[in-house]
Amino acid sequence: MVIAVNTRFLLKDVMEGVGYFMHENFRRLVNAHPEHQFIFIFDRPWDPRFIYGPNVTPVLAGPAARHPLLWKFWFDVKVPAILKKYKADVFVSCDGFCSLRTSVPQCLVLHDLAFLHFPEGNKKSHLWFYKKYTPAFLAKAASVATVSSFSKNDILKQYAVAENKINVVYSGVKEIFSPQSAETGKAVREQYTEGREFFLYTGAVHPRKNLLTLLKAFSLFKKRLQSGMKLVIAGRLAWKYESFVQSLKSYKYRNDVVLTGYLEEEELAKITGSAWALVYPSLLEGFGVPVLEAMKSDVPVITSEGSSMQEIAGDAALYANPSDPASLAEQLMRIYKDENLRRDLISKGQIAASHFSWDHTADLLWKTIVQACPELD
Repeated sequence: MVIAVNTRFLLKDVMEGVGYFMHENFRRLVNAHPEHQFIFIFDRPWDPRFIYGPNVTPVLAGPAARHPLLWKFWFDVKVPAILKKYKADVFVSCDGFCSLRTSVPQCLVLHDLAFLHFPEGNKKSHLWFYKKYTPAFLAKAASVATVSSFSKNDILKQYAVAENKINVVYSGVKEIFSPQSAETGKAVREQYTEGREFFLYTGAVHPRKNLLTLLKAFSLFKKRLQSGMKLVIAGRLAWKYESFVQSLKSYKYRNDVVLTGYLEEEELAKITGSAWALVYPSLLEGFGVPVLEAMKSDVPVITSEGSSMQEIAGDAALYANPSDPASLAEQLMRIYKDENLRRDLISKGQIAASHFSWDHTADLLWKTIVQACPELD
């Protein structure tokens, strides 16, 4: 059987959430199912490391689809032609989009509906596209995967979709995330924070990540405790980051805030495992992979209440109101002052993280693909 896959987010050096999800799942599925042929459809030249086995045929379908007009052209003109040429039995798309111009069964992965809840975090043209076509994509897909029960329930609430059409596959955590040695932690602190302990945020810098609230909370923490603690923000400047950068210029504690930019996996794992705590105040996530990465690294977590992160971490994290800097500052102070609490969260985090793996995610995703095309089984 022939499985075609939208692989336009497998990008060398700049992979983030969707790209990592695809990389971890499809390198497993390609090797687990050598009896099937995989057609990887790229919208720009591919890196050879993403060709996971001899049963993968990479196909370049330009131009690069990076704005709504080209999304529409790519999915409704280029993709159907490739599906027809290679006689695909199913098409898998992990970025929330699918083709409306093909009769080939499709498996759609929709991570969250953040665009509905926080529209200001999107370009107007993108927001228009998401709102107009997401209902059509959900209707067109033969099966749908999402990464948490939180997201599944949100999709069911917002759109008329049969519940049995949507499967929760969760996400996993990469094996590279693990507890770091004292020597590594010391080296990381010397490199990034002048030897000081630090709170860490990992992920892109854009409005939904709520980093202005984090700055306000860190300011309250510094004023009250007069601590030498630093705040490290590890991630690329993504979109609408200007207000954050401007705020930093006049921020009283700007010398205690470190921006690393985008980090490769190995370096990100080191800095994660060396943090005093991960602070992840995002307003909404389908899953919240950095939370899991921190718990896997024996690092306690402070994150937002009322989102998928609470489903993932359970009692292994501290929660704050993401719209209230004082609430977040209170949790920063708790994790800073209470060693027993910190040790307890680390222990609980080890247990919580053990429930998630990419092997399990890949199995669940495969079942969702088979749901779209039962002949694969």
